[in-house]
Amino acid sequence: MGRQRIALLAFLILIDAAPALAQPGKAGQGTAIYYPDGSWQEKRPADVGLNSRSLKEAIDFAIASETKNPRDLKLNHYQTFGREPFGEAIGPIKDRGDPTGLIVRNGYLVAQWGEPARVDMTHSVTKSFLSSIVGIAYDRGLIRSIDDTVREYVPPVQIYNPIASGNKAERFAVPDLLTPFETAHNRTITWNHMLRQVSDWEGTLWGKPDWADRPEPNAAQWLTRPRNPPGSVYKYNDVRVNALALAALSVWRRPLPQVLKDNIMDAIGASNTWRWYGYENSWIVLDGTAMQSVTGGGHWGGGMFINAYDMGRFGYFTLRNGKWKDRQLLSEQWIAWARTPTPAEPTYGFMNWFLNTDKKLLPSAPASAIVHVGNGTNMIYVDRENDLVAVVRWIDRRRDGWIRQAPAGGGECEVGASLSRLCPSRLPRPWLRPRARPFPQASPVAGSCRARDRPRSRPPLRGFSRARHAGPANRSRPCPRCPAA
Repeated sequence: MGRQRIALLAFLILIDAAPALAQPGKAGQGTAIYYPDGSWQEKRPADVGLNSRSLKEAIDFAIASETKNPRDLKLNHYQTFGREPFGEAIGPIKDRGDPTGLIVRNGYLVAQWGEPARVDMTHSVTKSFLSSIVGIAYDRGLIRSIDDTVREYVPPVQIYNPIASGNKAERFAVPDLLTPFETAHNRTITWNHMLRQVSDWEGTLWGKPDWADRPEPNAAQWLTRPRNPPGSVYKYNDVRVNALALAALSVWRRPLPQVLKDNIMDAIGASNTWRWYGYENSWIVLDGTAMQSVTGGGHWGGGMFINAYDMGRFGYFTLRNGKWKDRQLLSEQWIAWARTPTPAEPTYGFMNWFLNTDKKLLPSAPASAIVHVGNGTNMIYVDRENDLVAVVRWIDRRRDGWIRQAPAGGGECEVGASLSRLCPSRLPRPWLRPRARPFPQASPVAGSCRARDRPRSRPPLRGFSRARHAGPANRSRPCPRCPAA
């Protein structure tokens, strides 16, 4: 499984490393921290305390572990998320390239493979860019507190529809404006809830109902189930992520790709080839101008299209606590919140910061390591203790035999198409929905959760949830062939 395979890559890279360089906190002490400019300086592995043989093993491992899903990602969509209700793609989808990646130590590029300059979809890694944009809004006072309700910041939204279908009579009962945070439940949702995917936001946005994303197995409950109090239950849901993107657009009053470019990507020396797309129908009118509300992933197409070098720069930016050279682009406070475990899912911080709390996510990596993860699998592994960033793209997330090799693994989890064979202790998923927990303000504390799977007589459709939580609330988990969008 991809999110854990990156831990093995890190392990292979770091074995036999020079002790002084492998010790936590040693990199950069006594010398100026290196930040790449337009060109990224390269160093030999031995120069930064890495073993060349181990590095080659890690690269060979990544290339050999290419995902088995088709390179035609439009075909892949209709084999997975496209089978959900209202699952048709409404954003651009691009074929993927070869298995690709790069490794950065102490800021220097020490290895690369595949096609690192190729622009590909990065799927839910997009969510980490989105939460960073919300963070900058907070840093600048555009959002006063992450515990404010989102409703306070989102006025009614005018949909851009220059050629409306039908006639006035047919549209008489259709509201002229979109009010995504005006139901009794949605009025209580805060920015903190949205950022941690514990809001249980209700509604339909861009033609996608919230219940249609990884729907519950009992169709009778799709429209009738009671809402969970915000903060009590974690559910990975791209409709709600898109609602956060729309809220951020309302706050910034500028297209979010422009905000990202001006405040992060240009500052970290990213290329001019990345693009952030929305949907064909996600256009609004704001201040008299048509603007596209972007998506938080590629679930229905769209999201960030980016090369591995730019992903690596973003990972290094998060490694350095939101700082680039002499500029604090994103506050240390925001980074600390992003790294704080969500009580309802301790291996998740702000989207899409997957945390290694108690080494549950990546047993062979330091507990402080984090991963920005998306479908594909696309991932950015960030390891403060070893001053290491690794970008890995298009790696298989279903094969788990490597767990035998991991130094802290302990047992093997065989993964098949049937969810009855999942090993929850070794397969943390973004869709897990743990037991209800009180959600604190601003400074959440880590919780814990144990899960068990319900035996199934046959595997469910790919992309549909079929698992039960050990606590009072059910937990959602899709087929392992359908990772985060």
